[in-house]
Amino acid sequence: MHCALYQAGTCRSCQWLEKPYPQQLAEKQHHLQSLLAERDVARWLAPVTGEESAFRNKAKMVVSGSVERPLLGMLHRDGTPVDLCGCPLYPASFTAVFDVLKSFIPRAGLTPYNVARKRGELKYLLLTESTCSGGLMLRFVLRTESKLAQLRAALPWLQQQLPQLKVISANIQPVHMAIMEGEREIPLTELQALEEQFNDVPLYIRPQSFFQTNPGVASQLYATARDWVRATNITSMWDLFCGVGGFGLHCAQPQTRLTGIEISAEAIACARLSAASLGLQYVDFQALDSTRFATAEGRVPELVLVNPPRRGIGKELCDYLNRMAPGYLLYSSCNAESMAKDIAMLPDYRIERVQLFDMFPHTAHYEVLTLLVRE
Repeated sequence: MHCALYQAGTCRSCQWLEKPYPQQLAEKQHHLQSLLAERDVARWLAPVTGEESAFRNKAKMVVSGSVERPLLGMLHRDGTPVDLCGCPLYPASFTAVFDVLKSFIPRAGLTPYNVARKRGELKYLLLTESTCSGGLMLRFVLRTESKLAQLRAALPWLQQQLPQLKVISANIQPVHMAIMEGEREIPLTELQALEEQFNDVPLYIRPQSFFQTNPGVASQLYATARDWVRATNITSMWDLFCGVGGFGLHCAQPQTRLTGIEISAEAIACARLSAASLGLQYVDFQALDSTRFATAEGRVPELVLVNPPRRGIGKELCDYLNRMAPGYLLYSSCNAESMAKDIAMLPDYRIERVQLFDMFPHTAHYEVLTLLVRE
């Protein structure tokens, strides 16, 4: 992938860009194999890849510059702004959207936040695209509510310019820290869920719910989990740290008893909407802490699927799984190092198969899916 920003030295977020892509894959696979070197792995599957550029469905843009000439991109540690509108990780459709947004900011009088002076209102623009419809979700991250009336008044012009905008909201983030968003989300459109679809499974993205940023590889990840789970012929499962329910909804069949647990109420609202769309009868999604739910629940399903944040599932949940002994564990991880530590605490399970999914080309990061079977 060619990137003018990287060549100019203004953005080095893709740390591995100078490595040929086959070398990137080989190094990631070697890293994963070294982490699991002390455990027998029955089957290593070939890494799954997608596009090397234009694969992201989401842009997180710091807004800087002036209200007359806003700049969308990022800030270096010394405060120097970098315009990232030409980033080759974004789909081509984003270019025209960024141009319109640069015109909209002065029209709405949204003064970019100045970090050094701690002044201004507009901190970030968060843009997400649905790959199934081309619809967009746009979030304005503001310091206060003082510009909300101006923003609302200017929105009809923006919606006329960008009719693909389906979901618009304002997030209030008053803290002078590098925190992407605050707790309060203010809807600016009646619709507040952007529909996506992977493998004929409807999924929904709400403003404060997490969603994978590489839909091409994510859809293959979900399809693989579906195939592995259905091959076990289980009829009951938990989907812990379930997010918007992508894994569980792919794996569940009409007779499957599925419980999905996620701390985010926004994500659970999306999962419930998907389950209703699919007509699944034996599905229960709850907004709870996954570890607390699991350790307090008396009944044990045949399979537990976990998709934790980078820290992994931890000792408490590993100890519980060892005691309660479900027949299968399916572990999806964005941090293979924490996954390997967790698996080391699951001595009664053998590793049946492992597969790497290159969700983050040109970086050292990757996703991995591991199926464990009770001995």
